[in-house]
Amino acid sequence: MVQAGGQQGVKAAAEIIVAFSQNTFPEALQSLPGDPAFRSAWDETITAAEKYNEPGRYTAFIGYEWTSNTAGDNLHRVLIYRDGGFRAGLMDPYTTIKPLGSDDPRDLWKWMTAYEDKTLGRVLAIAHNGNLSNGIMFPIVESFTGKPVDLEYAETRAKWEPLYEATQIKGDGETHPFLSPNDEFADFETWDQGNLDLSVPKENEMLEFEYARSALGVGMELEKRLGINPYKFGMIGSTDSHTGLATAAENNFFGKHSGSEPGPERWKHPMAETAGGRYEGWSTSASGYAAVWATENTREALFDAMMRKETYATTGPRILVRFFGGWEFEASDAQNRLLAGIGYGKGVPMGGDLRDPPAGKSPTFLVGALKDLFSGNLDRIQVVKVWLDARGKRQEKVYDVVWSDNRTPGRDGKLPAVGSTVDVAKARQRAIRATTTRGHRRRPHSARAMDPRGRDSSTTGPRGAGACAVRDDPPVSRR
Repeated sequence: MVQAGGQQGVKAAAEIIVAFSQNTFPEALQSLPGDPAFRSAWDETITAAEKYNEPGRYTAFIGYEWTSNTAGDNLHRVLIYRDGGFRAGLMDPYTTIKPLGSDDPRDLWKWMTAYEDKTLGRVLAIAHNGNLSNGIMFPIVESFTGKPVDLEYAETRAKWEPLYEATQIKGDGETHPFLSPNDEFADFETWDQGNLDLSVPKENEMLEFEYARSALGVGMELEKRLGINPYKFGMIGSTDSHTGLATAAENNFFGKHSGSEPGPERWKHPMAETAGGRYEGWSTSASGYAAVWATENTREALFDAMMRKETYATTGPRILVRFFGGWEFEASDAQNRLLAGIGYGKGVPMGGDLRDPPAGKSPTFLVGALKDLFSGNLDRIQVVKVWLDARGKRQEKVYDVVWSDNRTPGRDGKLPAVGSTVDVAKARQRAIRATTTRGHRRRPHSARAMDPRGRDSSTTGPRGAGACAVRDDPPVSRR
């Protein structure tokens, strides 16, 4: 079936995923550390990355996916190496197949520790697709032990997993309308049928432990009990496609795999179909990209930037986003052409910590965005604040910081929707919204976590033209 390709290949892949999820994968087909086939695949991966890595021009990381998928509940991690082929080749990748491996993230972190101890190299792990985990991606009670998350778990996860993949082809993982009912953009590319192999349907009580925004609050609750927040992560997006193509644009979307490549019948083909249900091919999201602010285009610089969380996610448009926090930003800073220079000079960048607040000072935030030249203009810049109130309960609020077209918020504080980007009479797209917007605002709420976002108001999601703003808010630890 695999060799037949097309939809036969898709069916074969679905059978493999289900068998792997339900622990019925044939032992004769397993490839394990120490096997020639396993080692050969790893050697080929390393060779390809080394061949195409051109420091300063094109960075090819060495890495692999650790595919924990017990009972269909997705806990995938992607491991990325800072190192070259020599160090990466000293140890085979870690598997989830027992007894040589494990599907428990704690055991993966032990392997990562052993790798760094043995090779003096560096690795990090990025979790993804929590929306298919059925409530176990960001636990307060570990699914593998049935016990509450403890200090060791919190410290170890915070060390090895600085980032989370918040959007990709299999749905957007930033928030869900059930969790954020007051956010009119929360229902964006929502996937909430069930777990990865659709063996267990989704239930609402699972959602808070699956999505990035709610995870920020869950992490603060754990920090209150343990003294450390295991879910204090930066965010990225990626495609998670199996095509090898960076095609996350709506007009250049090659789908999840070769079974959903462009063609007149593509809309009929499922991304995957199991006994539990069907993921329609048309439901996949043309998303996303990982944006990293690094000092140079090299493995070392990009890895270091990921470790310090100076990253952001976009659902497809190549929007440029800057976000800084500090104590001394002024409205005039948003008008300065050297926005980054002001930001680094007077504050900390996205992913950084604001420390030692001056007496009587509230933090200020400097944010700027530049549209993708080949996508829609900016509608607005929003900042999402997540915090614990005086009773220790999670709260969130969405702020429209700066927007286009001179719109005025209504009595409910909501900004009117931007106009349609489609000129129906002429059957073409039309440019609306300002190319540059700037502003300064102050809010009186306390905060602990910030999630800045810009979205594209064309047909799909993140919004872009040029925009800058300064915003005042009370103390935060990070975004």
